[in-house]
This record gives sequence, structure tokens and C-alpha cells, in this order.
Amino acid sequence: MELPEFLEHVAARKVVEGGSEAHRFMHGAAQEALAVVAELNGGYRTPEEVRALLSRLTGKPVPESVSLFPPFYSEFGKNLTLGEDAFINLGCRFQDTGGITIGAGTLIGHGTTLTTLNHAVDPARRADMEPAPITIGRDVWLGAGVTVVPGVTIGDGAIVGAGAVVTKDVPADTISAGVPARVIRPTGFTAYVG
Repeated sequence: MELPEFLEHVAARKVVEGGSEAHRFMHGAAQEALAVVAELNGGYRTPEEVRALLSRLTGKPVPESVSLFPPFYSEFGKNLTLGEDAFINLGCRFQDTGGITIGAGTLIGHGTTLTTLNHAVDPARRADMEPAPITIGRDVWLGAGVTVVPGVTIGDGAIVGAGAVVTKDVPADTISAGVPARVIRPTGFTAYVG
């Protein structure tokens, strides 16, 4: 299996069966990602070096306006898309195998975890993984220590409070918090009109 075929597989939300060709590909790709992440986290890196390593990790150009403070962890890398002016604070963990898209101007608080794979509920199939992407809109702010589970979309301009566990979509221009996260109120601003 090659990367384009694997990305098509997870984009279609097809199960990655334990021991399958897709599963073996995923584990091989993880080794490449872990090597890049180890290099990223192994000492001080200039912002330019960080972006160059992120480009190696993702396999595509990363905008010059993206900022990331290591340490940073990713087990796949090739299904991560970062928008202009995105900022990722230190200690974040992205499981991007199922796909993570972070919109322009979004701020990710330190210690945030984004997960895109669930394991099968059936114990006999527990090694199977069910991919579902995370989409984070533009100008979103995730507070420190937020966890976002597979399949969640967070709308433009939303704020998610520190420590929240986001298990459902968050509407644009709202503030959510709690475990599980729930909408508390509108932000009072409209991120984008039209």
C-alpha cells in the first residue's frame, strides 16, 4: 500500500483492520513520523527549522506564518493540514492518521490532544481502528489541555475552554467547556459573514 491509497482509505472512513496491509502501512509510516518528531523535540530549533521539520512530517509545505512550540507529538504526520497563522503551543499530541485540519488563525493551547482513531468495541476486533477526521475552523481558540475525539468539527471563531473533552461538533462563534464539552454561550462575535 502507498500513501495516496491509505489516505483514500481513511478519508472514506473505512476500518483499518488489525494485521491488514493498511495496518502495516500505518505502523511503518508511524516510524517515519516518530523519527521526525524525535528530531523536532531533541533540542532548540529556530522557527524556520521547526517549519522545515513540520514540512517533512506532513509531506507538504507549511505556511511561513505557522508557529509551533515544541515538544510536539504526532504518530503519522501525513494527514495533518495547518492553515496560515495557526499557532500550536507546547506539549500537544496529534493523532492525525484519520485526518486533522486546522484553520487559519487558530490557536491550540498547550497540552491539547487531537485523536482521529477509535478502536473497535468488540473485544475480538479491538485491534481494528475506525478513522474519523477532526476539522477545526478559522480563528478558533482551544484552551490548554483540551481533548478532541474523532469525527468532531469545531466551527469558525469558536472557543473551547481549558480541560474540555470535545465529543460533539462545536458551532461557530460559541464558547464551549466542560467534560463532556457543551455550549455555554455565543462569543458575541461573528468570525465570518457570507
